[in-house]
Amino acid sequence: GLLPASLIVFIRKTMFLQRRTLLALSLCMAASAPALAQDKFPSKTVTIIVPQAAGGANDTIARVIAQKLSEQTGQSFVVENRTGAGGNVGTAAAAKTRPDGYTLLLTADSAMVINPALYKNTGFDPVKDFEPVSSVATAGYVLVAHPNFPARNTAELVALAKQQPGKINIGSAGNGTLNHLIGEMLGKATGIDLTHVPYKGPADVVRAIGAGEVQMSLASAATWTGLIRAGRARALAVTRSERLPLLPEVPTLREAGFPDIDPRPWFGLFASAGTPRAIVARIQKDVAAVINDAEFREREITGKGYGAVGSTPEEFAAFLKIDLEYKGRLIRVSGAKAE
Repeated sequence: GLLPASLIVFIRKTMFLQRRTLLALSLCMAASAPALAQDKFPSKTVTIIVPQAAGGANDTIARVIAQKLSEQTGQSFVVENRTGAGGNVGTAAAAKTRPDGYTLLLTADSAMVINPALYKNTGFDPVKDFEPVSSVATAGYVLVAHPNFPARNTAELVALAKQQPGKINIGSAGNGTLNHLIGEMLGKATGIDLTHVPYKGPADVVRAIGAGEVQMSLASAATWTGLIRAGRARALAVTRSERLPLLPEVPTLREAGFPDIDPRPWFGLFASAGTPRAIVARIQKDVAAVINDAEFREREITGKGYGAVGSTPEEFAAFLKIDLEYKGRLIRVSGAKAE
């Protein structure tokens, strides 16, 4: 009942060749998997988490980018606002999502690089928990006041605040947000004492200034330019090294003698750590096509007071590390703390 030796040798050789063939096929499939994933992405709805309130600069940019990506890819890109703790709640939630590219984070530097220096525990690590996809835009911030506010420029503001220490209220979109930080920097640089009043979002600050609850704020020029033009707010200065094209008549804080107040606000897109490189590359390619569309840039980005910026994931990762150190140093100098 034993098999002939020659037949046993034949069976063993056949089994060996089958194993080699299966191994080769599996290696080929593994090598082609990233390319297949990239080609098929996206095949369902993509959620973009925005950790700031609706109506703010980051939310506005996220929605126009999402709409354009939906048109471009044929799949829905939807924006989900998850607010709280100056952006920490939504950012931490995004860090814990499945790393498949179907949940992204479009956030401002206030949450990603400022909060880690302001809070003892943000619930996320900006470097370890995320895959940078692309920078998207930069923003210009403007120092605005109620139209009846006595000061008409930075010098008059400083003089008035020194006469009335602690009596001038400055509103922000929340503790730890960028406009909170810039306000702290302004007070430190000018030697004035302003009373910080945090709100739940930019829309609440607009309402508060209109109602006279607070006298001033530092916020996105894109949000305030229309109100300034309509006489519902007064611009005292912009926090950039150069004047803003939307508000060319408004001087910079550098011109007013305070060159160190340059927060360099930006907005960028991230995926959770571990997202396949092919997926990250595909998303970056789609975002680049949106940003590089001349009509879109003029209508939705530069035309609304932002600067259009694109980058590779590697460039954005390198910039992120530099900005973490830069803004961390600014925070230490300003003495700002999350309340």
